[in-house]
Amino acid sequence: MARSKKNKVSTPASEQRDSVFQLEFCEDLRFWVETNQRVALKVLDLVEAVMRDPFTGLGKPEPLKYLGPGVWSRRLTEEHRLVYVVGDDRIDFVQCHYHY
Repeated sequence: MARSKKNKVSTPASEQRDSVFQLEFCEDLRFWVETNQRVALKVLDLVEAVMRDPFTGLGKPEPLKYLGPGVWSRRLTEEHRLVYVVGDDRIDFVQCHYHY
């Protein structure tokens, strides 16, 4: 009996969004590079994770419903969060220091 090949159902590639780094985010990242490189590397890991999928993954993503539509955060440390805004065609990285 001949084996039939199973067709793999291909899922559409995740939407590609532009990334925009706000000035405050860049200043926060510079702070981490100068004071705690381990946290700075975690910021970069989280940025990559957000670009892959803004709604799931590393850092316990959660919507910040009181700050407006599309505003999300991910845990950077116990005290600090990465905050970003997800739009249809871009992701704005807002801050990565302090808690909202």
